[in-house]
Amino acid sequence: MRWISGVAGLAVLMITVGSVLRNLVVPRGLGSALVRVLWRLTRWVLRRVSAPLRGYDARDRFLAWLAPIVLLAMLWSWLAGLLTGYGLLMHAFSGLSWADSFREAGSSLFTLGFASNARSRLNALDFVAAASGPLVIALQIAYLPTLYGAYNRRELEVTLLGARVSQPAWGPELLARQALVGTVDELQGLYENWERLAADVGETHTNYPVLLSFRSPRPYRSWVVALIAVMDAAAMHISLAPTAATVPAARLMLRSGFTALRDIARVVHIPFDPDPRPDGPLRLTFEEYAEAVAHVRRAGFAPERSAEESWPDFRGWRVNYESIGYALARSTDAVPALWSGDRDFPGTPLAPRRPTDRRPQPPAR
Repeated sequence: MRWISGVAGLAVLMITVGSVLRNLVVPRGLGSALVRVLWRLTRWVLRRVSAPLRGYDARDRFLAWLAPIVLLAMLWSWLAGLLTGYGLLMHAFSGLSWADSFREAGSSLFTLGFASNARSRLNALDFVAAASGPLVIALQIAYLPTLYGAYNRRELEVTLLGARVSQPAWGPELLARQALVGTVDELQGLYENWERLAADVGETHTNYPVLLSFRSPRPYRSWVVALIAVMDAAAMHISLAPTAATVPAARLMLRSGFTALRDIARVVHIPFDPDPRPDGPLRLTFEEYAEAVAHVRRAGFAPERSAEESWPDFRGWRVNYESIGYALARSTDAVPALWSGDRDFPGTPLAPRRPTDRRPQPPAR
């Protein structure tokens, strides 16, 4: 029955090596079933542990461990897969017992050399195993700077957005805050920056899906919520003021944003309509939109259209990204912000808190 051991060992090695290549080497956003299982299992455990806690802050502290645990579990799973595969192959090609086969496989894989048998037929396997262990560890070490470089670029823009809108981010408040301080025209630069960031996120988060689990340093920040907020602000800006100077930049940002979300959705298997109708179904209601239009109007934003006139255009933009954005916000356990969908934990959507106006008032006469 040693041939069964050999076939099983070869299959385990192929699956393990395939997982390593799909996650670390091939830049095509292939992913692997192993990483998806590890992510779901770790998320389930952390959510169960944090379930008795009250408040989003406490839950966020637990969920911050999701990405590091998944990264370590990936490495150990790959090493365990290599050990199992080589152990089965050595048992098949030699007369060694199960214990001695796995002992020699471990000795070779981790280049310790404490177990060696005088069987020339195992030399090739010993050499390949000795090269495999350090190679997988080296790939993982080289993988981390790439991950954290993409993470830092993402979080830099999310942090900068905090200067324009309080956390958690909300699109109408972004427009309202700029109207209050008279910087609506400066939104063009923001849209241009987020157009590039959306393209960067779409590229990095599809090639390295584990980045989706990396949380922001502050509990009320979230790249998913921030991206939805900037896209909502751009869609409202275009719909309410179609002749504004920022319209071209806002259009490009929206296109880049929902293209990135669709690329990510394909990798993590979120269903979506690639060509939705402009009047397609939305979770967001017209009443909520009308309240948001009144909110930005009170802040000093001068719309060219009413809520009724601008709703079809806004709806036509939002239908491209709402379902994917909501699904990502839910799967990443993002902060429950306005206009970002439901979560798997109880909690009402949090509105951004506007800073108190501390400008000096003119003296009373």
